[in-house]
Amino acid sequence: MDGDDGRRITITAIAREAGVSVPTVSRVLNGRSDVAPDTRERVEELLRHHGYQRRGSRTVSHAGLVDLVFNDLDSPWAVEIIRGVEDVGHGAGVGTVVSAIHRQSTAARQWLQNLRARATDGVIFVTSHLSPPLHAQLRRLNVPVVVVDPAGVPATDVPTVGATNWAGGLAATEHLLSLGHRRIGFVAGPTHLLCSRARLDGHRAGLEAAGVPVEDRLVHPGDFYHASGFAAGTALLDLDDPPTAIFAASDQMAFGVYEAVRRRGLRIPDDVSVVGFDDLPEARWASPPLTTVRQPLVEMGRLAARTVLRLAQGEGIDSPRVELATNLVVRDSTAPPRLP
Repeated sequence: MDGDDGRRITITAIAREAGVSVPTVSRVLNGRSDVAPDTRERVEELLRHHGYQRRGSRTVSHAGLVDLVFNDLDSPWAVEIIRGVEDVGHGAGVGTVVSAIHRQSTAARQWLQNLRARATDGVIFVTSHLSPPLHAQLRRLNVPVVVVDPAGVPATDVPTVGATNWAGGLAATEHLLSLGHRRIGFVAGPTHLLCSRARLDGHRAGLEAAGVPVEDRLVHPGDFYHASGFAAGTALLDLDDPPTAIFAASDQMAFGVYEAVRRRGLRIPDDVSVVGFDDLPEARWASPPLTTVRQPLVEMGRLAARTVLRLAQGEGIDSPRVELATNLVVRDSTAPPRLP
């Protein structure tokens, strides 16, 4: 790619303008860690400004592969995202490479090293924090990135796909309030995820709008998985004045609450109403079928795939921040509270 005067910009020219040595620029290009942060930022800014590309690097990606990166894969939630990405990939003739980095820096470094050894049309991260160093290295490789349900606030130039989590939390709480529940337990998701915080904020907003006090002891932490839902459900039911309804911020945690209720010899919804969030395929087959907030997981995967493929072709996108609508699906796990 050319510099401002129409000639190809060189590493030497970048080094001269940045006031550093040529080897320093080379280390930045190769993602080496032995460069001072302010120096790296200055060099990267000049590389972007001049549109520098390594000789032979592609301007439009045609690898025929999209990388889909999760922290963990042991969740039916992940399967729904994969379905959506593969739907779009199949139609576009693009394969999907699925990886799990298990929240480990060593696994992330190994994944990046593998990525450097092959081509990809783009990367979709799911419930991940795209750190500035990782983002910078992917940008140097000319790899477009999309994040689904980000942890933290990503850079402004990173497109994100999510759901209306706040509205979903509000809708679930309003449903329980409309049935007459006033003591509503809440099982929260991981606090580092924006979607988790939004669901809890929506729940609290519903209580406050109804004039129902927000009690911290009715909010228990979870991690979106079954075991944490069981532990939180057990703790809530052990209270001297237990809730008459429990809203879990994921379906899997709601299924854990189901088990806690059963082990107490109680019945759903006769003794305790339960609401989940996700509308996984298992929700309709639970006993009783689970009332839950549906987030369009498959469509989220589809949209992320369409977005990253458009970026790979050098096309623009309509909006860098997209939230797909959630809606409440009422089944048989909620009912008015039993009269004392």
